[in-house]
Amino acid sequence: MIIVPLGVASATPTAKRHLSSTALWRDGSVYLFDCGENAQMRALQAGLKRSKIDHIFISHMDGDHFFGLPGLISTMQLQRRENNLYIYGPEGLKEFIAASLKAAGIELTFEIVFKELKDGFEHEIILDDPEYYVEARPLEHKSLCIGYRFQEKDKPGKVDAKKAEEMGISEDAQFKALKAGEDVTLEDGTVVHSADIVGEPKKGDSFAYVTDTLFSVNSLKLAYKASVLYHEATFDQNLKDKAEETYHSTAEDAATIAQKAEVQRLVITHFSARYTNQFVLLKEARKIFPDTWVATELRPIMTDPEHERGIIKAKIPIEPIQKPGGGRSGGGRPRSGGGGKGKYFRPRKRYDDRGGRGGGGRSYDNRGGGGRSYDNRGGGGRNYDNRGGGGRSYDNRGGDNRGGGRSYDNRGGDNRGGGRSYDNRGSGRSYDNRAGGGRSYDNRGGGRDYDNRGSGGRDYDNRGGSGRSYDNRGSGGRDYDNRGGGRDNDNRNRRYDNRDSRDDRYDNRNREQQNRDRDRNSNSDKDNDQSNLPIKPRAPFDDFDRF
Repeated sequence: MIIVPLGVASATPTAKRHLSSTALWRDGSVYLFDCGENAQMRALQAGLKRSKIDHIFISHMDGDHFFGLPGLISTMQLQRRENNLYIYGPEGLKEFIAASLKAAGIELTFEIVFKELKDGFEHEIILDDPEYYVEARPLEHKSLCIGYRFQEKDKPGKVDAKKAEEMGISEDAQFKALKAGEDVTLEDGTVVHSADIVGEPKKGDSFAYVTDTLFSVNSLKLAYKASVLYHEATFDQNLKDKAEETYHSTAEDAATIAQKAEVQRLVITHFSARYTNQFVLLKEARKIFPDTWVATELRPIMTDPEHERGIIKAKIPIEPIQKPGGGRSGGGRPRSGGGGKGKYFRPRKRYDDRGGRGGGGRSYDNRGGGGRSYDNRGGGGRNYDNRGGGGRSYDNRGGDNRGGGRSYDNRGGDNRGGGRSYDNRGSGRSYDNRAGGGRSYDNRGGGRDYDNRGSGGRDYDNRGGSGRSYDNRGSGGRDYDNRGGGRDNDNRNRRYDNRDSRDDRYDNRNREQQNRDRDRNSNSDKDNDQSNLPIKPRAPFDDFDRF
């Protein structure tokens, strides 16, 4: 007998847990206990053939325990199933399946045999086979909830062949009769008793399935001396009130049942979504019943590992067994659970690294270093708040950006030579044209020149003549600094009448404005400091109606 958990979540699935469903494998046949959504897919991933499922046992009519039935039945139809399918559970199952198939327009080629139990029943053997039987008992829940026990019948002991021959047993039919527990009468009238030849019978294994219930007497009866008790543990003891309100058990309740019923092994399941680390519940249960396991989806639980190992092989990787103590515990406990070493959280990226003034990297508030910084007051690169330097500045409040790129907010600068300024106090299509119109950038005179203090034309610094000269004090033509004539390119180091040094062109005439901006930013940082604000807790999971 091999038990395979297919889903261990309660009420709602999570990223790693599926809704309630458990498969029991025995001699090639598969028995399904509850059938939550995605149960058929999990069975396929576990390495179980859906065509081998002949009996399905539903505990109660909560959707997370039976909504997977229509899909599974549809798949069986597509696989051209011919054998009967037997479904056991509370009243209403037959009506639900019929309505689902009718809505989907599915006509089955095989028969479904329903065995529905009415509210108020006490105990019933719902399946009796020569080798096993299944009994059902009601549990303590809001609606009728049924617990099941799959019990193998005791197997006959070994026959002492040598002793049987000495007593006159020689025929095969006589051996079979003795092994079946029948006495055999020889031809001479001698009676050979089965108990004298056959050893002690081998007790059959048993599996008790108990879910969605308060602590109850029927849970004890179903679990009594079971090989495996598969019991729900929705909450821990800190949420005992919540468990009683929703008619569920805690891990301590499950362990108490296991201890009193003298089971061989307890396996807890049906975990609330608030427990990202179910080992918190395992730790609580083991304080009372040490031989407790936690159900892990697709991981087989074998009653005879020596002979059953390797029979069931999952088709996908199984979640590794974690160590108790890590993860979020829920129920009002700290996020670190038992010790903090088992956290499964990705470290956060630091977006405000004010400590490293010199470092690079992808810092979002790195006032000192390079890289791709978004608030880099000092260095170059592609910065978005570069109060000092050039480049593509988005907030250049202080600089005298005579040569700087595309300024978006140049409040302080005198942008005589620089790109496309958006703060244009002049007229026309000029960007810093305090005097005249046209498309000049700093044209105190007129026309389309950039620094023409004298006359018109398209010159940049032509105090004397006309034409397209840049510094032509003497005569016309296209020269740059030609006092005599011709195309003399004596331009005094290619200056455009920049009588001061080139560094003076970046002279920030508005240092006071720049300092005021920095002081304002400093005060803004203080205003944005939220270190002393009260911490508001997250909305509790108890706001949900049911788990």
